[in-house]
Amino acid sequence: MTILQKYANLLVHYCLDLKHGEKAYIKSSFLAEPLVREIYREAIKLGAHVEIDWSFREQQRIFYSHADEHQLEYVPTLYEKAMHDFDAYLYIRAPYNLKEEHDISRAKIKVRQKALKPLSKLYADRTASGLLRRSLCQFPSQASAQEAEMSLEEYEHFVYNACNLYSQDPHQAWIQVRKDQQRIVDYLNSTNQIRYFSDAFDISFSVKGRTWINSDGRTNMPSGEVFTGPEENSVNGEVFFDYPTIYRGHELSNIRLWVKDGRVEKWMADKGQALLDEIFEIEGARYFGEVAIGTNYQIQQATKNILFDEKIGGTIHMAIGQSYIQTGGKNQSPIHLDMIAGMKNNGSITADGKLIYKNGKFLI
Repeated sequence: MTILQKYANLLVHYCLDLKHGEKAYIKSSFLAEPLVREIYREAIKLGAHVEIDWSFREQQRIFYSHADEHQLEYVPTLYEKAMHDFDAYLYIRAPYNLKEEHDISRAKIKVRQKALKPLSKLYADRTASGLLRRSLCQFPSQASAQEAEMSLEEYEHFVYNACNLYSQDPHQAWIQVRKDQQRIVDYLNSTNQIRYFSDAFDISFSVKGRTWINSDGRTNMPSGEVFTGPEENSVNGEVFFDYPTIYRGHELSNIRLWVKDGRVEKWMADKGQALLDEIFEIEGARYFGEVAIGTNYQIQQATKNILFDEKIGGTIHMAIGQSYIQTGGKNQSPIHLDMIAGMKNNGSITADGKLIYKNGKFLI
């Protein structure tokens, strides 16, 4: 079995858990055709129905450069149908150029977000309830390899290794991840007050009444994290994110936030300060929608790709903006921006005053 056949098998059977007669919607660029071909083969053999939505080089840039208001407000027919009626949704990242959207009009983006907001809510509701099983994954492209400062061959190995595709049985490897993380989740779900701290920051929040989620590779491939939503008004302190954050192709670095009673009151960044100022003008962006701990120790370097970076074993991350419904989070926003901090150099986590994590490792 080739590596792409193993990848396809994992995505179809483990991530999407696709069944005979179900409908699957796959979205990617033409660069991912070799992987999509194998996914299609596996799904058809299974007896599923598959619809594929392809994108091409600079499609978004062309759209935003030339679309007028009625086109910005148009909801794509296949996407709308899939969000309403399909059983599974797979999005495969395979970018041609990670910077092609860097100068898109913010005003046009707002119009587009408003038009798609009802479908975004439907997507969130159906994924939270389990009616729509979804997964996000990566096909190694030259653009992503360059962003990660790797050769394409190195990046391919990085992606496949993070997904446990070099294991004899990747499916079983992820089941073991699920088992290992469930112990952590069960413990965290018995706690109320969490504190992240290191030599660089100290921030605390309540998770009382919230649900920690075991991210075990089914909704993201790769995965390896545990996360929840904090009580919105409970976050207090100062936090420093030393990993790069990417927003619409722009890099922000060394972000520091000061938070009082849940609200981000002050912010600074060594790079991207003006963009950060814009971000905090977005509705709901001053409050946190997620707090999390990365547990994938096969990922040990930042690649400026949040699918991988937020899973780095030995890190924590926090996201401003939209909450995940399944955690019990209530914050609503058109943005969900993850920011990552390393914990290997004297980083600690306490739960209800008990030390449970030190220098990038759980102690429980």
